[in-house]
Amino acid sequence: MGGRRPGHPRSLGRAHPGEDAELHVQGGHHLAPGVIAHLGVARAVLARSATSPLRGQLLSVIAEAAGFAAWLHADMADAGSARTYYRVGIDAARRSGHGLLTGYLVGSLAQFEADGDPRLALLLLGRARAAMGDQAPASARAWLACLTALAHATAHDGRACRLALAEAERAVSRTSTPPWPFIFPFTEAKLAGFRALCAVRLGQPATALAAFAESLNAIQPAEKQRAILVLEIAAIRRMEGELDEAFSLAGTALSTGVLYDSERVIQAAQRFRSSYSGPVLPSVAAFDERLLAARIG
Repeated sequence: MGGRRPGHPRSLGRAHPGEDAELHVQGGHHLAPGVIAHLGVARAVLARSATSPLRGQLLSVIAEAAGFAAWLHADMADAGSARTYYRVGIDAARRSGHGLLTGYLVGSLAQFEADGDPRLALLLLGRARAAMGDQAPASARAWLACLTALAHATAHDGRACRLALAEAERAVSRTSTPPWPFIFPFTEAKLAGFRALCAVRLGQPATALAAFAESLNAIQPAEKQRAILVLEIAAIRRMEGELDEAFSLAGTALSTGVLYDSERVIQAAQRFRSSYSGPVLPSVAAFDERLLAARIG
């Protein structure tokens, strides 16, 4: 894979983990022990390398591994451990003196926090921008602007969301191959995906469906990420009163979560169900049975 930093045997940090299908083959609990072991070895080496010229590089490795561990624990819906590993990664990135890596990890933490606490996410995104500095590459600026838009949309601030999306559009028009730790350029299709998510948060189903169609025509996300997107589309169909289709889509996403042992997907499916308080139609009852089976077999 292109874009890895020289001297790193494997770049673990990703601006968009869902684009790497390798990370979606197994549940986070299968992969986490190896990543944590890797992190422990790197920290042990660092402790013995106080005067080593490779100290900065070791800190970058620790930051990457911790960020990956955080992402895996988020997939397991273990929020406490995810936050702990994000803190470890951010601390190591700061000590390495690599502003772009620091901003990437702080931005990743903001993305993690956005659904539950958009105010905190916006504060973190301000810190991420400060860490990256005025010379941040266009892909990084586009990504941060999209995360800012999503946080504003979650807080139901449509005007601020639109301004942030406009900033992202300007940055996307100037993107090229980004430097490490950003592996992939930020494309129009990715921007469309964020625009769709923002429209869902703002209760704009027609806009959301059009943007999802634009994004999914150009990007084929890995299975667990696709399941999350399908739940967003299911929420749109529910807004439009298409309950049978909505719960059928949600059931498909739930099956993916069970297949890949992703607690994040399963909990997202539970939130989809808990946000509906209408009549228990046959399609709703069938979905309830699938949720029960996911929990107790």
